[in-house]
Amino acid sequence: MTVTPSIWLIGGTRESRELAQVLALNHLPCTISVTTESARSLYPSVPLLQVWVGQLDADSLPDFLTFHQVVAILDASHPFATTISQLAIDTALKHDLPYLRYERKSVDSSHFANNQARNPDRLVRLPSFEALIQGDYLAGERVFLTTGYRTLHLFQPWQKRSHLYARVLPAVASLEAALAAGFTPDRIIGIRPPISLELERALWQHWQITLVVSKASGTPGGEPIKRQLATELGVKLILIDRPPVAYPHQTDDLTTAIAFCRTNCAGVGVIPITPPN
Repeated sequence: MTVTPSIWLIGGTRESRELAQVLALNHLPCTISVTTESARSLYPSVPLLQVWVGQLDADSLPDFLTFHQVVAILDASHPFATTISQLAIDTALKHDLPYLRYERKSVDSSHFANNQARNPDRLVRLPSFEALIQGDYLAGERVFLTTGYRTLHLFQPWQKRSHLYARVLPAVASLEAALAAGFTPDRIIGIRPPISLELERALWQHWQITLVVSKASGTPGGEPIKRQLATELGVKLILIDRPPVAYPHQTDDLTTAIAFCRTNCAGVGVIPITPPN
């Protein structure tokens, strides 16, 4: 068989979908890696774009790079998906591959400065989930967790000390994780972002939420909406800061990301390849 050398786009985010669409328009070959089958439908179905579904690790990645003839890495994973980002950075260094991190902008807090000055206790920023769990922030509160299913197990010890509610993706793995962490079905909602202001408000009011926990995921993660509603409804908002990663090269400019792909795809052609056993 033959394979066209391609960009490895680490996907699973709205940004990666936007990148894939522009890459397709520019006829640039790309292999997009995602972790769930349901994410495949987020990307355009065109000849030069392939979607690979699965979990990559240090052992499986060399075969992945060889089979897809990866010439460069464009990392558009979630800001909190540090494991795959660090793996990609290490791989780029080991195999001498160009690497670029494309990341959503953080929310400009100055826009909310006046409201925060009037209500200094309404917004709390914490460096990690561990700092939240080990503190006393959740005690006696009606807490809405919008942090994804992978963190829910951390909150299990708080089930009897607060009223916990969780929003997760409408997927079997997400729902099973919520149930295993002690959430009853009436305290779980499965829905895929983006979440509108009106729906977000309705959920907070329906469950009489007094505290919301969210990741500092920027505008695509709905952070501005949560900040606005926290002020409007008098609800406390705890934001977990993005974990630090030493990205060797980073941009939030779409044009720069596409230029990176065009440069690294220049002059590549179709070559024969044998699939791994």
